[in-house]
Amino acid sequence: MQKREVVRYGSAPSHFVELWDADPQGPPARGLAVTVHGGWWRDRHDLHLMDALAADLAGRGWCVANIEYRRTGGDGGGWPDTLTDALDAVAAAHAVRPALADLPSIAVGHSAGGQLALLTAAAGLVNAAVALAPITDLPRCAAEGLGEDATPLFVGTPYEDDPAPYREASPLHRLPLGRPHLIVHGDQDQRVPVTHSRAYVEAAKAAGDPVTYVEHAGTDHFQVVDPQHASWAAAVGWLENRAG
Repeated sequence: MQKREVVRYGSAPSHFVELWDADPQGPPARGLAVTVHGGWWRDRHDLHLMDALAADLAGRGWCVANIEYRRTGGDGGGWPDTLTDALDAVAAAHAVRPALADLPSIAVGHSAGGQLALLTAAAGLVNAAVALAPITDLPRCAAEGLGEDATPLFVGTPYEDDPAPYREASPLHRLPLGRPHLIVHGDQDQRVPVTHSRAYVEAAKAAGDPVTYVEHAGTDHFQVVDPQHASWAAAVGWLENRAG
């Protein structure tokens, strides 16, 4: 197992980052990859969901910051605190690896982590983002009851009572993001329907954003975070192009 350095960025138990340095036997350093796990923002899931992708990226020459953040369910998370955590985690990773400042930084997020990765790119803390089966439209997620009604729990209020934070937390409603980003989705996704990403990409292109879309036939919600799956090969190619 590759060595991981734990970096803390706050006082809460979930305020930490696991840093994986690039494999010294691998290619020259490409930059910083920030991996952001999903799980519908609930604390039953943690950063280890991204361990396989983090290991793969480190082997390809990336320094990887696998971030943890406060989640719902007793961990103290919710909107907007969870996004604040993600931004603080990225800033902490940059601070402890200043030698990477002149190299690309790219957020790689899955599901709810895809939402956070896209919003981190919009905030200008990374140069680009890869969103794997991302949550992009919180009003639609709430209306469809996705994630066992996880969205109102994350926002903290029903959509009918206050639509504003649902829109603020939605990459779809924050367009243009102003950063290159890749959306990867499988057409057999039962957790975040592929129609969400199709609608997002259409809107992003209309807004003038540099967005690339890759849809994989016969692929479900979790195969897109399997480094052995063809969907990851497409993401790796896009990442390598960003690294020059």
